[in-house]
Formats: sequence, C-alpha cells, structure tokens
Amino acid sequence: MPLTPEELHRIAARTLEHYDQRAQSYWEGTRDHDVSQNIDALLQYIDTPPPFELLDFGCGPGRDLATFKARGHRVTGLEGSPQLAALARTNSGCEVLEQNFLELELPDSRYDGVFANAVLFHLPSQVLPRILGELHATLKPGGVLFSSNPRGEGQEGWNGDRYGTFCDWPTWRACVSAAGFVELIHFYRPAGLPFEQQPWLASVWRKPMP
Repeated sequence: MPLTPEELHRIAARTLEHYDQRAQSYWEGTRDHDVSQNIDALLQYIDTPPPFELLDFGCGPGRDLATFKARGHRVTGLEGSPQLAALARTNSGCEVLEQNFLELELPDSRYDGVFANAVLFHLPSQVLPRILGELHATLKPGGVLFSSNPRGEGQEGWNGDRYGTFCDWPTWRACVSAAGFVELIHFYRPAGLPFEQQPWLASVWRKPMP
C-alpha cells in the first residue's frame, strides 16, 4: 500500500527531528570518521578539469564540506535538519541549502558531482526514484553521483526515530539505473574486512552525455 502524502511528511518530520535534537552529539561522534575512500571515489571519476562544482547532499554537520573545500573545490551543502545545517555552515564556511528532501528545489545541470554519503537510505522506497531523478537533473551531462548506504535485504521502516530503506546491490543497481545513471563501480565498506563486517554499500554513477 503506497504511503500517503501525510505519512511521507510525518516520516520526514520525525527523522529530521531526531537529527535536530542530537545535532551537536552527532557532530562530535562523526567528525573524525575517515570517509576519504568515498570522497576519492567521487572525485576520481569526474572528467572535467578541477576545481569541481559539487553538491554534498545530506551534508550533516559539515565534515565532508570542509574536506572538499580544503581540496580546492566549490562545494554547496544541502541538509534538511536546521540544526545540522547551521553547524555545517559554521564548520565549513560553505553555503548550505536547507531543504526537505521531499521538496527539493535544485538547479538544472549545475554540478559536476553529487556526494550522497549515508543519506539516501532515509528515503522511503516509494519516493527514491523521484529523488534520484532530481539528482540526475541537477548534474551536468557527464556528472558523477556517489552514494553510500547501509546494505540490507529489502527491509524498510523505523529504527527508533529514524526511517530507513535497506537495499541489496541488485535492487539498488536497478533503482539507480532506472533513474538514468550508468554504473561505474561499487564496493563495500569498511575496506579490508570480511563481507559480513562491511555494512556499507558504496557506488559511483555517471549521468550520460547526450
């Protein structure tokens, strides 16, 4: 049974409230996480000369915004939690768009790359095709999308006050491909561990040239 607009709104509001209430502790708990493998996976596939125009989609408190900026790129954040967005601006000095993922207003063909690290899994599967389509539209032709999500076997629902959708690789590949992206690479994280100890599924995609 499809979720109603009201149910979708409640899912977004409750998940964002969770992050709003824990914004500072979330920053303190994640600021030192090493996601350089993910950042490099995005940057290495962008074909245009740097500096790149990047969108950190679901930027949280700004850790990766600061990294992209330090590497010399022009990066904009997008965050749905007002408290996390405020922290991201303070921590990175970057522009941060404050937008609910269900009501995006993104410019067409603006970005060389979109970095969606640990964020798209919060979307109900029902709306994921639309959001992926909007990310496709905001990328320049030839632009690159990186995503990393907790892997699963199709589970969807609440984990405490956070909503999540947990896809295996075949399901995720089919969904992103249907949005018009071409697969470049996928891998599991953390690197160097047995598969059962790698909860994160990362993948890189290109928007084809016309």
